[in-house]
Amino acid sequence: MPTDLSDTSVAGPSTAAEEFEQRKRSPINRIQHLLLGDPWLGPAAVLLLAIIAFGIINPNFVEPTNLSLVVQQVAVIATLGLGQTLIILTAGIDLSVGAAMILVTMVMGSLASAHGVPGPLALLIGLVLGFGCGVLNGVLVTTIKLPPFIVTLGTLSVFTALSLILSGGQSIDGDSLGSLLNWTGTAIPVGQFRITTGVLVMLVLYAVVAFALGQTAWGRHVYAVGDDSQAARLSGIRTSRVLFSVYATAGVIFALAAWILIGRTGSASPNAAVDANLDSITAVVIGGTSLFGGRGVVVGTLLGALIVGVFRSGLALAGVNVQYQTLAVGILVIAAVAIDRWIRGVSA
Repeated sequence: MPTDLSDTSVAGPSTAAEEFEQRKRSPINRIQHLLLGDPWLGPAAVLLLAIIAFGIINPNFVEPTNLSLVVQQVAVIATLGLGQTLIILTAGIDLSVGAAMILVTMVMGSLASAHGVPGPLALLIGLVLGFGCGVLNGVLVTTIKLPPFIVTLGTLSVFTALSLILSGGQSIDGDSLGSLLNWTGTAIPVGQFRITTGVLVMLVLYAVVAFALGQTAWGRHVYAVGDDSQAARLSGIRTSRVLFSVYATAGVIFALAAWILIGRTGSASPNAAVDANLDSITAVVIGGTSLFGGRGVVVGTLLGALIVGVFRSGLALAGVNVQYQTLAVGILVIAAVAIDRWIRGVSA
């Protein structure tokens, strides 16, 4: 009697292979692979849809004046988010970013206002101070081996206390700060739009950091440390040095955010940007950078900051209560983290 060669012992593996190939070709799986390779695409789509939706709800939203204001408002958080991105790419986190920025703001303001220090020197001292804040965090994380969360939670209190002690809780008026410290608030007309020099400083910073991460060995090492620090160390990467450099670089970026903040508010205040710490993390997470490290691009953080700004502006123009605006941002963060977990399961 002839034997049927198409029995289950042959059909089983073939069927499994076909199912695997079909799964690879499924639209959902393709989207996972696409977002894994280009994490900024998701935030870009959300930003575009949000602009269209809010423009339909209230046509005033897409007026050049309002869009210009949104960009100006997110410049500070986007700059803080840039430094935060570097740290989160290494699977760390910095809860002290806003406090470090305010400390630098008050030091520069005090030097220029109360002590007559020229603007360029006050700015230079501010940059050195920001670098010092980053170095302090970096040393505690890399040398003493303390968890980044605990370290930056502690320096958050330290920097905040120093700012209040230095300022006595009082703001410094922008008129006494000099032209250079206020320069980042200078408005520049671009057609019907108006942007500030602070926005341009922020964009230049993004370009520089994007180049460093994408085109230099240092950038590749940052991603490697965040993806798997043990494997990176075994491959010859000096992980402690990389981590230290990330925190130090972030500190300088936070100091530049302080300069942008002075121009934006027209003063140096210890009470400015009280939600900056969480807002910077929000921009990074919504922008597609993984909290687990090793995946993300800085343009995603810029898009994330813009998404937050667009939602708050759009909801305000739609007459939504401010508490619900905060609720919407919280939902965005949770959704972003859930999507990140889903994307990381692409090979599961």
